[in-house]
Amino acid sequence: MAKDKKQIIYKTQDEIEQIRQSCLLVSNTLALVAQLLRPGITGSELDKAAETFIKDHSASPSFKGYGGFPASLCISINEQIVHGIPSEYEFKDGDVVSVDCGAYLNGFHGDSAYTFAIGNVAQATLDLLAVTKASLYKGIEQVMEGKRVGDISFAIQDYTERKHGYGVVRELVGHGVGRDLHEAPEVPNFGKRGQGPVLRTGLVIAIEPMINLGRKDVVTLNDNWTIVTKDRKPSAHFEHTVAVRKNSPDILSDHTFIEESIKKNKELVAIPNI
Repeated sequence: MAKDKKQIIYKTQDEIEQIRQSCLLVSNTLALVAQLLRPGITGSELDKAAETFIKDHSASPSFKGYGGFPASLCISINEQIVHGIPSEYEFKDGDVVSVDCGAYLNGFHGDSAYTFAIGNVAQATLDLLAVTKASLYKGIEQVMEGKRVGDISFAIQDYTERKHGYGVVRELVGHGVGRDLHEAPEVPNFGKRGQGPVLRTGLVIAIEPMINLGRKDVVTLNDNWTIVTKDRKPSAHFEHTVAVRKNSPDILSDHTFIEESIKKNKELVAIPNI
């Protein structure tokens, strides 16, 4: 759902802290999803619970109505990569479910995503999830003053495509985050080191590897939103919102809330850190 905006907007320290609060609300919303997710529940039920939770915290869902999107969560199952519309489909044992969430609080958006594994998921798919999750942090390691967007892109592509042989989606990218949900610059998951915009203190970006078990090619379904792998093999998606600092990245979202909920939910499989 990225909108290309040419001007990069740098944030003050106070604005970054506001974005952090929005991101933490998103993280807690995804933790709620992790508590509820199980075989038999539907995407529509998760979406309703998430929307209620966000509104109960004096915020609004960033995605609902954005470009006409009809829901508060993007819920993408198995071969669906991103932008899946929550439905009455009942999740089943063996599904992998990417949940992308945004929240608008006090004038700023937060954005994060996590892919969940329900029950007896194939080992090859679990490996994909673990590598994709690890690649997110490979990208984040490059976030500091003076680096370039291409350094992030290269780190993700090198780890997922060159080292593990997975397909890196080209059509969908990360983005800046702030008063608008999607700001400049675009943050691809493929590219060359030393290329792209320079990272400066005050830049806030969403880094979101979208990695396929098979080929990189994608197609859009007839709903004009849901993007799936062309070969119908599973895909994984993890996302953090990150602020640029002088010497190290500042991760504004927090997946530890989500992973604590996963540990307590016997229906879900924890994705290891590698």
